[in-house]
Amino acid sequence: MNLQSTDFELFGLPLQFAQDREAIDARWKELQREAHPDRFAAQGQAAQRIAMQWSVRINEAYQRLKDPLKRAAYLCELRGAPVDAQSNTAMPADFLVEQMAWREALEEARNEEELDQLDGELHIARREALQRIEHLLDERSDAAAASQQVRALMFIERFGHDVQVRFEQLGQ
Repeated sequence: MNLQSTDFELFGLPLQFAQDREAIDARWKELQREAHPDRFAAQGQAAQRIAMQWSVRINEAYQRLKDPLKRAAYLCELRGAPVDAQSNTAMPADFLVEQMAWREALEEARNEEELDQLDGELHIARREALQRIEHLLDERSDAAAASQQVRALMFIERFGHDVQVRFEQLGQ
């Protein structure tokens, strides 16, 4: 193992978006067992410190690999098309129109049924965005286009939070 390895190399996974979550979880547990600082107690503090660094690195990789949004952004970056969400807000035009419609629907929602409908639309949009990202990264090797889809998915996740806040406001 090398601390400079990619998350995929560290976990022994193919460099692709589609991953088996159970395999990621199983490998994380295996790696954490191998690098646990207590296993190096007899070798001194330096060995334990290195084991701690490994443990942190394994956890960072696990957090990225298990989350489809983080994994997609990481893959885009590895393939030379970083998401740069703070400085690059370019998104597909049809998605911008959809965003405006969702914002209007949220502002006009007066009951849980209307919010449920909006939440359902977001679920579908999230699933479709993940499918497009998988297609763009794994089949077309188009990281630049996938990066746009990742930004769209980031919006969907943030907007989903706004919908949940609105649910809470209605519940009061």
